[in-house]
Amino acid sequence: MTRNSSTVKPARHAVAVVLYDDQGRFLAVRRSDDDESLPGVWGLPAASLRAGESDEDAVVRAGREKLGVELRVLDRVGTEKAEREHFTLTLSDYRVLLEKGVPAVPQPFDDVSQYVDMRYTKDLGLLVEAARRGSLCSRVLLNSEGYDWH
Repeated sequence: MTRNSSTVKPARHAVAVVLYDDQGRFLAVRRSDDDESLPGVWGLPAASLRAGESDEDAVVRAGREKLGVELRVLDRVGTEKAEREHFTLTLSDYRVLLEKGVPAVPQPFDDVSQYVDMRYTKDLGLLVEAARRGSLCSRVLLNSEGYDWH
């Protein structure tokens, strides 16, 4: 069966930040209760790529705009793809190094989604609800760690 080009959904790309502290805990953030896609769940800091932006640029921007810090990309943890109602989303998690600052939420940027809480944790189970509700950034990290979240 040939797919009609008018039914092909536009592609969107996003990145998520996997930031560990010196005790091996990762930084989790909580979305607001009025978040459109995943209200109130814990996940990873993430950002959608803007036109002409590389993954690395988006990670650095997410650090600044969502956590108030300077980050450097170390490596890619993994990538997942999902069909959304109006687009196809490809998301990659990136392990990062904190170069400057102390993470804090929310930040004073109105043009990007902000988080209402954050914590460092070793508990990957904190991401399960988001993963089950469709969060690709949570799925990527859980899958990379071999965590059974299904």
